[in-house]
Amino acid sequence: MKAVFKTDRGKVRSHNEDDGGYFFNKAGEILVVVADGMGGHRAGDVASSMAVTYLQQQWAEQEAMSNPASAESWLGEQINQVNAAIFNHAQAHDECQGMGTTLVAAICTERFTTIAHIGDSRCYLYNENGFKQITEDHSLVNELVRTGQISREDAEHHPRKNVLLRALGTEPNVQFDCKTIVFEEGDYLLLSSDGLTNKVSHQELLEALEQDMKLEEKADLLVSKANDYGGEDNITLVLLQYDQAAEGVETS
Repeated sequence: MKAVFKTDRGKVRSHNEDDGGYFFNKAGEILVVVADGMGGHRAGDVASSMAVTYLQQQWAEQEAMSNPASAESWLGEQINQVNAAIFNHAQAHDECQGMGTTLVAAICTERFTTIAHIGDSRCYLYNENGFKQITEDHSLVNELVRTGQISREDAEHHPRKNVLLRALGTEPNVQFDCKTIVFEEGDYLLLSSDGLTNKVSHQELLEALEQDMKLEEKADLLVSKANDYGGEDNITLVLLQYDQAAEGVETS
C-alpha cells in the first residue's frame, strides 16, 4: 500500500487545528487518521493532537488484526479512551473548556479496511464501482437532509453548516460509527477534513484521483484546489492506494 498525508493551514486561518497521518503496527498494517480540532486557538490544536498521538502510540504496539471484529473492537476501545482523555483535560484546564475534535480513522489490512468516524471529517472510497462517500456526517445540516427538511443543494449554503451533532472529547461518552469494507488492488481511500470537502466538489475529488499522477501529486492538487477556492479553513487529507507492488509508502 502507498499513502500520503497532507495538512495545510489554508489562506485565512492564522493557525492549523487539524492533525492526522498514517502509522504502522508491528505487522506493518496501516492506520490512517484525520482529526479536525475545534475550540479556539490552542484548544483545537490540543484536542486533535491528543487524538492522533494517542492512536499512533497504541497502534505501534498492536499485533496484526486477524479479522474485522478485532479491528472494530480496537477502534472502539481506543476512541473511548481518547474521548475520556480529551474531556478530562478540558475539564482540568480553563483555556481548553469546550474543546473537541472530529475524527475519521481507518485500519487498512490486505484483507479488509475498517473505518470509524465522529463528526464531519469524511472517508471516500474509489474503486471499479466508482467514487463514493462511505461516512455519514454527524452534522445538523446532514440530519436536516436525511430527514427531508432541506435538499442537499440547500445544505451547501446553510448558515449552520458547521454545527456538529457529535465530536470527540466534548462529552464524557461518545457515539461513533464503524464499518468494514472490502479494499482491493487498485482501490483508493481518501480521508479528509471539511476544509477540503467544503470547497472541492465530489466531481472534482473524483477527477483529481483519476489524474495520471503520483499519489503525492494528487494530494497536492486537492490541497491547491481548496486554497484556490478561498482556503478559509485548514485543509487535511490522507490518500491511500492499495498497490501490492509498492515496497513502502510515499511520504510528504
